[in-house]
Amino acid sequence: MMNQTLEKLSTMRLSVMEQEFRRQMELPAMAELSFEERLSMLVDAEWLSRQNKKLRRLLKEANLRNPEACLEDVDYVPSRKLDRAQIARLSDLSWISEACK
Repeated sequence: MMNQTLEKLSTMRLSVMEQEFRRQMELPAMAELSFEERLSMLVDAEWLSRQNKKLRRLLKEANLRNPEACLEDVDYVPSRKLDRAQIARLSDLSWISEACK
């Protein structure tokens, strides 16, 4: 029965859910969890994988000059004349919702 379930997950292209299910079957501690907890873990793994895949695709499509860049790495050397407070305000993205009002 488990092999059929694994095959069906694979056929439905739910590969991450299949991998998580295999992992759960190998761990004895998983038997202590309820059905709902285990199902939640399966769905969470698949959802997270899809979100990460979407993010990678969007970053690739954005064709950014430096896709690994992040606000924490901004170099505030005086010659760049960057205002830390303004960067902080821009980073919370509230300006987007304010502009739509």
